[in-house]
Amino acid sequence: MKWIKELQEGDLIRGALLVVNANKGITNNGLAYMNITLQDKTGTIEAKKWDLSEEDSNIISVGNVIYLDGDVLNYRDNLQVKIRSVNQVNEGEFDITRFTMSSPIPLEELEKRLDVYVNSLKDSDVVLITRTLVNKYYKSYVTYPAAVRNHHEFASGLLHHTVQMADLGEAIAKLYPSVDRDMLIAGIILHDLGKTLELSGPIIPKYTLDGKLLGHISITHAEIQKTVEQLKIDSEVSTLLSHMVLSHHGKFEYGSPVLPLTREAYLLSVIDDLDAKMMILDKAYDQTPEGEFSSRIYAMDDRSFYKPKKK
Repeated sequence: MKWIKELQEGDLIRGALLVVNANKGITNNGLAYMNITLQDKTGTIEAKKWDLSEEDSNIISVGNVIYLDGDVLNYRDNLQVKIRSVNQVNEGEFDITRFTMSSPIPLEELEKRLDVYVNSLKDSDVVLITRTLVNKYYKSYVTYPAAVRNHHEFASGLLHHTVQMADLGEAIAKLYPSVDRDMLIAGIILHDLGKTLELSGPIIPKYTLDGKLLGHISITHAEIQKTVEQLKIDSEVSTLLSHMVLSHHGKFEYGSPVLPLTREAYLLSVIDDLDAKMMILDKAYDQTPEGEFSSRIYAMDDRSFYKPKKK
């Protein structure tokens, strides 16, 4: 079977995919159906199973690998699978790495790049806070995704997102000497650390109870405050780092309780948004032939983007 990113309208699917999301619905005629998100290591695709039986419902469960027979259709400019039949694939009969997306950059390289940035910090309070928190959550920090969907939603996605942002921050700090480079890099390293508690793990990530009730912004802020108290740091650094975390979504409507009010906080919000959107576009272009427009991208104001032909 083709990889998901290779599928085209009109293709027939006969093969195994991982169920990462599944929700039941009822038609106007009172018949049960299911909206499903399927995944392999190259991406995800939405699917529907009409005329849903109780057996189908049990098989199409989040976390199951299913063998399906279906057709690839174009629905509102997006590819979608119409499933005709499904069977469960038993554990031991498949290789989970076929269905788990991971960073395109090897983990060892990402860890080395993180190490370089952490070791490059000079301000003593910035160093203490950053190293303490990274060491505390290191195993999760380097393996967790940065999101459940949309961007960097793959194993080690959080680390990938962080080091890419740090590269941007480094370049900007060199261009604008008035920027506090230590503060910017530390803010980048810490801004999403709360996702190690907001999400359940690298395989089929879900929101934890704390994730649903508190969110990663509040969690990260609390972790910084606890660390500062334990380390008995009384400088302005903790307030500045907390402000960067609390404001890094840039706008109230995007979930930040405060707006960026320092140069470094503003840069963090811009860099975060830029890196996330470049990843979203990469995903869209990955599934778009040259000379054509992508499917509509909700996170990009529901726009379709043109993929130029190579010269």
